[in-house]
Amino acid sequence: MKLHKLIALTSFILLSYACKKSPIIPPKEPDPVIETPPAPVTNSTRTQLTLDSIFIYAKEVYLWNDALPSYAAFNARGYNSFSSPLLNFQKELFDISQFKINSATSKPYEFYAESPSNPKYSYLVEDINGASTVGIINNKQAAVTVEGEGDDFGFDVASISASDIRVKFVSASSPAVAAGIVRGDKVLRMNGTIVSAGSQAGLNFMTNALKGTTIKLNLQRNNGTQYTADLVRKTYKSSSVYKKAVLTSGSKKIGYLAYARFANLPSSKVELDAAFAEFTTQGTTDLIIDLRYNGGGYVETAEHMTNLIAPSAKNGSVMYVEFYNSWMQNLEKSADAKAKSALSKQILYNSSGQPVQFQGRVATYADIDYSVAGNTYKFEKIGSLNNITNVVFIVSGNTASASELVINSLRPHMNVKLVGSRTYGKPVGFFPISIDKYSVYMSSFSIQNSIGQGNYYDGMPIDITGTDDVTRDFGDAQENLIARSIAYITNGTITATAKNSSGMSTSSFSLQTAEPSNITKTPSFNGMIETRRKLK
Repeated sequence: MKLHKLIALTSFILLSYACKKSPIIPPKEPDPVIETPPAPVTNSTRTQLTLDSIFIYAKEVYLWNDALPSYAAFNARGYNSFSSPLLNFQKELFDISQFKINSATSKPYEFYAESPSNPKYSYLVEDINGASTVGIINNKQAAVTVEGEGDDFGFDVASISASDIRVKFVSASSPAVAAGIVRGDKVLRMNGTIVSAGSQAGLNFMTNALKGTTIKLNLQRNNGTQYTADLVRKTYKSSSVYKKAVLTSGSKKIGYLAYARFANLPSSKVELDAAFAEFTTQGTTDLIIDLRYNGGGYVETAEHMTNLIAPSAKNGSVMYVEFYNSWMQNLEKSADAKAKSALSKQILYNSSGQPVQFQGRVATYADIDYSVAGNTYKFEKIGSLNNITNVVFIVSGNTASASELVINSLRPHMNVKLVGSRTYGKPVGFFPISIDKYSVYMSSFSIQNSIGQGNYYDGMPIDITGTDDVTRDFGDAQENLIARSIAYITNGTITATAKNSSGMSTSSFSLQTAEPSNITKTPSFNGMIETRRKLK
């Protein structure tokens, strides 16, 4: 076990705690108050200590910690009815996430209608090989993690009808790409069997086939050409860019970027900068940023994209603000609170995995600046793309967190429109907390833009509605959502039957009239991760 994990595990039983969001200039807050810690318990098991620790950390860092009961009333060690420690830990985190009620909905902020037994935002995972792996959801690995690490065939499918199964997306550098498979191709057979979504047995067959180590596919292009692909499952590292292009409509040069996930900035910067440099070279006047499948990722990367899009005239003005709870914001005001804080057991490491030195000692998460002023981020223009007229974001219920952050940050400063369907709704973020061999991601801060907007817990509303047309590839000007985006950019008006420069109604661009149905229900990463640390 790593030393910092052991420290986190053995120290927290000596700690316990008490104490949302403030405007840009917060009111004066009282000094942090530490709840009287429980008496040490002898012969505690690792599982019991972990149960204690999850709650104790929540009392400090959870965004809605003001709604949590005392340690004694909560009874963390009572979570022992499931067959494995992990399930008990996840149940405890779920219950923690359901205390705070959103007055606008009369339901918990973390209530998730699609999966009522899981938190909408927070989650807990078991680390792999001693390291936290971002992108592991409910102990299942996403097809591609937020870092772009895949271990599969590299594609997913969706059904338009019982007999029309389409490739939904293809991950870069995957076996599917090597075989020439593209989004929109029709899947005729898997392993020699005709595919159908008309029954549960048919859906189960496809799901199981996609979980295998090999698969034989018979597919058909949109031009009617049929071909076969024999794929072998493998591990690979995928780019976050599905597609980039410059589309022309009348006098408009429209930069198009389909972006899969906000991987960490070191691995994302080169490809993002290259895409926007190309847009600049080709005289781009407007942008379409396709985030329909983007569940978020690293805040720093989202900020980088925002600075690539924003005009240089916005330099120095507020982009967005992160708000931690009142206890976190005021931690520095009490040396006693800081010393007793559970966060003082979380060692701060640099990007090389080495402990950060601070004031002659090893820095901890209790040394970080959680104030509003210290977490206000401003525009710093990157690149030469300026004077963009319109920014259209293609979105869906899969668009979340860091994706929504980009949209929300730009809205007060540019003409921004959303095309597609309502977004997921996650104006909160987190950072990993190490407890024994687990990493806990509990909602720790909320986001607001420069004019205080950020309460989109039920998703962002849409300006132009439309369905995901899986019959066509990313970047295809006739794909339903892209066509509607082009029509708006070209005409500057929002109508149900807006036309592009050729006069073709957007309603005739798509072969599809209903939203496609996912077949595999593949878990995907959803989150907004803050890794930057400002010491006080």
